[in-house]
Amino acid sequence: MSAFGRSAVIIALSLLAAACGKKGALIYPDMLVPAAPAGASAQQSGSAVKLQFTLPDKDRAGRPVHGVAGVKISRLVADTDRKDFCNSCMTDYRLFRTLYLDRLPADTQRFGSRLVVLDSDVSAGNRYSYRMVPFTVDNVEGAISPAADVRVAPPLPAPGVKIAAFPTEVKLYLSLQPLQTGQLLGYNLYRASGAASWPYQPFNRAPFNGTVYSDTTLERGVQYRYTVRAVIRQPSGDVAESMPSEEVAGKLTDDE
Repeated sequence: MSAFGRSAVIIALSLLAAACGKKGALIYPDMLVPAAPAGASAQQSGSAVKLQFTLPDKDRAGRPVHGVAGVKISRLVADTDRKDFCNSCMTDYRLFRTLYLDRLPADTQRFGSRLVVLDSDVSAGNRYSYRMVPFTVDNVEGAISPAADVRVAPPLPAPGVKIAAFPTEVKLYLSLQPLQTGQLLGYNLYRASGAASWPYQPFNRAPFNGTVYSDTTLERGVQYRYTVRAVIRQPSGDVAESMPSEEVAGKLTDDE
């Protein structure tokens, strides 16, 4: 090949490389599926397990994802004394629930992109592990989440609660019988108005560690209902919610 020909080939290859560079890095098809649900956690709540996770908003390549239609939840059940427990061995998991976002069941609530699922089919003395996989409207499955584990113990006793209403606030007076084991971390407070069902998320961001809670975020003329659960660190290290207290209700009083 002449010097001119070699120069022409080099220039052509350089232009081809530059053109390819404009297209960006190659993204493999398995990176175009939804990323795994994030922030998965499982916690005992009374005699049930409360499972929480956040829906993905990106695919595995980090790009915005659209068309997530639901989530498949798999569950592993094992005795707490089992020595060969392996929450990463997918062969031991069984499909527990298929959630469709446009028709969530009664035991599932959505708070923005976060889902809270109440699993009432649990027994004390067992360990439960959950893993979630999102799927699209075309039934393409995404990445699987890390496992969320919880050990279920006998339900913890409910706290006591009394209520007093004032013109600008409602006060809740909380109490709990001395614990035989475990450490009281505080209380989770749940609030609903009218005939609305109880939310699965408390309205306090972190366990309240006092004995008198003042609720000042109320609308005048609206009747509010409250229930309270104690939050206790058990000897196993797991943090669990107690059974719910009795329901109390009140509303802001008129100015005197």
